Amino acid sequence: MSPFRASPGFTETWDNFQFAVEDGVGTVTFDRPEKLNALTFEAYADLRDLLAEIEHRDDVSVLVITGRGRGFCSGGDVEEIIGQLRETDTKGLLEFARMTGAVVERMRRLPIPIIAAVNGVAAGAGSVIALAADLRLLAESASFHFLFTKVGLAGADMGCAYLLPRVVGLGRASELLLLGDELESGDALRIGLANRVLPDAELADATSRLARRLAEGPALAYGVTKTLLSRELDMDLGSAVELEAVTQALLMTTQDHAEFYEAFHAKRPPRWKGR
Repeated sequence: MSPFRASPGFTETWDNFQFAVEDGVGTVTFDRPEKLNALTFEAYADLRDLLAEIEHRDDVSVLVITGRGRGFCSGGDVEEIIGQLRETDTKGLLEFARMTGAVVERMRRLPIPIIAAVNGVAAGAGSVIALAADLRLLAESASFHFLFTKVGLAGADMGCAYLLPRVVGLGRASELLLLGDELESGDALRIGLANRVLPDAELADATSRLARRLAEGPALAYGVTKTLLSRELDMDLGSAVELEAVTQALLMTTQDHAEFYEAFHAKRPPRWKGR
């Protein structure tokens, strides 16, 4: 995490979702279960700003995003967002689209692992938020709906036309984004969009175990690995090999790498410091 902070402090409470930190794990819980956790303008903005703050916090090593009730996130609220956007001019529409895209950009830039615990329907923007996570754990009842074309908009939104082909391949991504059909959890696992599918009752515990494992691990190594996975998507092989060589040489100078060597000879688990 960056130690360089400006004078404003961290936000203590967030009005548009729950956010809690425990033992290095930060958890965002969308909390409008009566609307399948549909997003409002304010929820988008809060999530964008929280992601910017987390990069400077030293008490969050892993971020979990999930929802309460039957939905993970059903996308933008039809009445509170789409209805209002119908009355918005072009400049305002572009500002809105850039705000939603900033959520995904900041998720991918954040140098900690992000786990999407998809507990139910993930539709529209909700499906893209789950896609932008590093790891996706799905309940058996979960499903994805990249439904943008079904509302007369481009299937490319918030960066999903960039990310989805890189996760599931161009052919599968084309099908999902053009048709907007439901993708059930088992099919998501089969094509690589889900890392694991679990019985609904086991999702929370499995997510907690994975988050704790990551929080207790070598945070600096995890963060650099995530950064390189993102940066190398658009590099040629020679550039990628050189970037990895420089990065690995730097990590060989870290306290964590030295700790591994000492722990190996002492026959004990490493005590990671993220330094």
